[in-house]
Amino acid sequence: MWVQRLLGRSTGELRLCRQISARIVNESNVEVRPEKESKPLTFPGVWLRDNCLCEECFHGSSKSRKLDWDKFDTRIRPVSLQTDELAQEVSVKWSDAHESRFSLGWLKDRSFEGRRQEEYLREFYRPATRHWAGAEFQQVAQHFSYEEVMSKDSVLMQWLQSLAVYGVALLRGAPLDEGVVRRLAERVGFIRRTTYGEEFVVQAKPGAQNFAYLSLPLPLHTDLPYYEYKPSVNILHCVVQTESPGGSNMLVDGFHIADILRRDHPADFERLCRVVVDWNDIGSEDGREFHNIWRAPVICLDAAGRYTRVNHSVPQRDSHFNVPLEEVLPWYESYARFVRLAIADSHAFKTRPGDVLTFNNIRLLHGRTGYDDSEASPRYIVGAYLDWDIIYSRLRVLKKRLKPGCQ
Repeated sequence: MWVQRLLGRSTGELRLCRQISARIVNESNVEVRPEKESKPLTFPGVWLRDNCLCEECFHGSSKSRKLDWDKFDTRIRPVSLQTDELAQEVSVKWSDAHESRFSLGWLKDRSFEGRRQEEYLREFYRPATRHWAGAEFQQVAQHFSYEEVMSKDSVLMQWLQSLAVYGVALLRGAPLDEGVVRRLAERVGFIRRTTYGEEFVVQAKPGAQNFAYLSLPLPLHTDLPYYEYKPSVNILHCVVQTESPGGSNMLVDGFHIADILRRDHPADFERLCRVVVDWNDIGSEDGREFHNIWRAPVICLDAAGRYTRVNHSVPQRDSHFNVPLEEVLPWYESYARFVRLAIADSHAFKTRPGDVLTFNNIRLLHGRTGYDDSEASPRYIVGAYLDWDIIYSRLRVLKKRLKPGCQ
């Protein structure tokens, strides 16, 4: 039922207000009905009291609680309720004599209803990933204008959303200068620094300290698997592309390969999720020596069995393998199957000068075909990394800012 109220007497503006109601349930919960015919929403009293937004309990500018939890009573009870249809608010008086006010919109956004919670996790917390086979690459790898990403928040949001869902996106028309990757990273947040600096150049180098700095074929891999906190997204800006037949990028969705193993080869999947591998990197860069090691399985899962990352690099596995003797050969057989499936499903394509390839480094495996490197046919790629924490943060800000009805 809608109730029409007169607001703003100076303008005579009419607004429609929902008829809301609220009641105490089981002495400890608050049930709110946004409209007369709608389904009621139930909120635990202890949670509402913990999330009181008054100045005494909440610091508005930092969006942080000020409650003293040393004195917090988990047995707190609501003793009376009031609803304000004009303000679309519910007021709660508590057994500790405190009073809280909650807007209907705030309550709806935090509903304990299963469907609403799933929507929040899927759409706002972290967009649900969509796994893909190599044959689908042309359909899932969306193209964006570099200039539009840099100048339009709506296009920036679309690029980041595409990266979150599919793990790959391509920007076209970037200037042919070395500052592109930094400007793009700073449009999102900031560059992730690694052993190899902030920006790095991928080109054939004499005495290379990294396998990528050779013109040989670069096997499928994830970058820096020997880091505990791995760079999340790879940015590769093509400044100069070799005219030789090689130099093509290769990409494969590691989560899709894990899906195949989980479905068709469950013993291999279990082994690659369980057996811990020593990944390492030894060398020097800019006069600094390093020896990085991190131990993790090839396929990493969270407590719910969802993929969190894939680790893979044939060249950068340590000769230390801290597993029982009887585990060694079975692991090699499982890993060989994973590698063969990834190679068979990989998609190869060649970027052009001005292209910026962006992809999820903890999900996609990437590589490169070999090429002839000469003064007449050089290849010059500038790279940098972003972290998912920074990307997701920017994406949430944009989604809130660009939400219909919001300024």
